Amino acid sequence: MSGFVEKPEPLQVPGLVHLHTGKVRELYQNEAGDLVMIASDRISAFDWVLPTEIPDKGRVLTQLSLWWFDQIADLLPNHVLSTDVPEGAPADWAGRTLVCKSLRMVPVEAVARGYLTGSGLLEYNESRTVCGLALPEGLVDGSELPAPIFTPATKAAVGEHDENVSYEEVARQVGADTAAQLRQATLAVYSRGRDIARDRGIILADTKFEFGFDGETLVIADEVLTPDSSRFWPAEQWEPGHAQPSYDKQFVRDWLTSAESGWDRKSEQPPPPLPQEVVDRTRAKYIEAYERLTGTSWS
Repeated sequence: MSGFVEKPEPLQVPGLVHLHTGKVRELYQNEAGDLVMIASDRISAFDWVLPTEIPDKGRVLTQLSLWWFDQIADLLPNHVLSTDVPEGAPADWAGRTLVCKSLRMVPVEAVARGYLTGSGLLEYNESRTVCGLALPEGLVDGSELPAPIFTPATKAAVGEHDENVSYEEVARQVGADTAAQLRQATLAVYSRGRDIARDRGIILADTKFEFGFDGETLVIADEVLTPDSSRFWPAEQWEPGHAQPSYDKQFVRDWLTSAESGWDRKSEQPPPPLPQEVVDRTRAKYIEAYERLTGTSWS
């Protein structure tokens, strides 16, 4: 069992219809039919949405996504129409609101990997493949791959694992043309992000994107190249052979699996609230990633 420790009641805003509560985002629709996406400060780990929030996290994700959308604008369009806070919404929505085109979403997590870790490492250790793609012998946790690979996954409900699938399975589900477009766009955006991050001393190990269609045009949606959707590693500390330091939920995961938390991950009990030190250190990591990548200070 997993999911929300305490599922929040969505805020009711005049002129908006609440559509969905995700792990991090609340999704509404306005009277024009556009989507209004609000990034909360919620954080998830081990398929649980935790009871403790990380201050500013939703704003960091939103502002970093907007910065990245500008960096990849020549590769493909994105879904953002404006960042205006809807009339009648709370002031707290400022900086965390995206008004977006309503797209025909592709039901695939488009994942790119340039380095071996996570679920890719588990599969590699069993079969020397990732999503059916053969890889050379001798790779370890943190190894750079010979070239970036497209390793899609099926989207899961909150509290369930996304499942890695082969390219052939994606083509069967969404059609050969769409699968080819997904692979090309995913690898192009990953490569752009990897090069920009590398110039700033950060390794983009892997990332996931969501895409949809606006008519016949493929559009990148949701968030892009954030610490929630990507593994960012400090380049100066990269050392293959073990888990790498990371700009993400590392402090949260480490504390939850420590004796101090008193939580048994294998039990069906929800995880406990986070201590203030873990909250502060996690917030600092998100902000450091934003500042290193964009070259601007967080305020």
